[in-house]
Amino acid sequence: MSDPLAEVRRRLAAFAAQEAAGVSPLYEHLAAHAAEDDEIAGLLLAASSPEEARAPLLFATAHRLIQAEPIHPLSRYYPSLGGFDGVDGGTWPEFRGFLAERADKAKALISSRYTQTNEVRRAALLYPAVALAAKAAGGKIALLEAGCSAGLLLGLDTFGYRYQCGGDQLTAGPAKAAVGLHCALELAEGAVAPKIPKKLQVGAKLGLDRAPVDAADEDELAWLEACVWADQVDRIRLLRTAAAAQRKKPPELVTGDLVDDLGAAVDRLPAELPLVLLTSHVVTYLAKEKREAFVEAVSALGRPVWWVSQEAYEAGIEPLLPGRDDLRFADTRTSTLGLVEFGDGAPRAQALARTAPHGQRMTWL
Repeated sequence: MSDPLAEVRRRLAAFAAQEAAGVSPLYEHLAAHAAEDDEIAGLLLAASSPEEARAPLLFATAHRLIQAEPIHPLSRYYPSLGGFDGVDGGTWPEFRGFLAERADKAKALISSRYTQTNEVRRAALLYPAVALAAKAAGGKIALLEAGCSAGLLLGLDTFGYRYQCGGDQLTAGPAKAAVGLHCALELAEGAVAPKIPKKLQVGAKLGLDRAPVDAADEDELAWLEACVWADQVDRIRLLRTAAAAQRKKPPELVTGDLVDDLGAAVDRLPAELPLVLLTSHVVTYLAKEKREAFVEAVSALGRPVWWVSQEAYEAGIEPLLPGRDDLRFADTRTSTLGLVEFGDGAPRAQALARTAPHGQRMTWL
């Protein structure tokens, strides 16, 4: 990377135009301005690696700092802190001044933290795919989430689901689930609605992450909340609800690299249980070489594995299912729900759905 600052500015501009536009007015506005400001964009150069120097880390850092100073005037633009003001001419100057005055604190967070979003609503996207994997496996399964953060998605078998499919509503999960999720389910031309079972039989769970988060720790939970976009309060409420439910029966989370330590993590799960591997917006942020190494590591596990992924098509299943230009994130702005079976012979991959990044809807293929 010949000019790190130029790359950071490019990423900020792309985030504003491609990810935040139409979804988060606050972050779209801030990212567009930060992309033109060397001092604020330059804060991301303190990140632990060039790959980490992305817009979500900058905004999570600012969110965490304003959490600690909730009476600062900037908070009026943060609905997560009770703010009601929409984006206006004062938003960027207030944000810029706040961060510039706390540059050392910001750099300390940026250098020591990672973007760790536990988007609970994504469980509604993953559930039908995990159900298909479990059906193919023929029984109770073991769940391993790579890049798990706090492991909240490992609770997907305990959540309640309502899928709105045209005039029909499909339901799944326990009737009195603490976490209830809603998802709009559309059908692509010629597609048939998936059969969604009422429950999943999960015999073991494990999360793998380079820096697992203990959601029972208030400071760690505050960082998870800071990683949620500040003008999307419902996502924060779901995060808190799922974290509270997890405390009653926390899954095992282990520290490690999703390539180098994948085999050791798998060995902690009962060998007799078919393995379903989950990734959700994790592989998307890996360098190309790391993504290739991850697929090779899964192939080398020496046991049947069903990989359920919700990733950008180009970063997820494209090497195993090439030629699907209709799924490209660069063109569709949607992620792809994929299912890949690793067993005897070549991996068998299929694209199940196009999905909204934060789990609010999907189009079944």
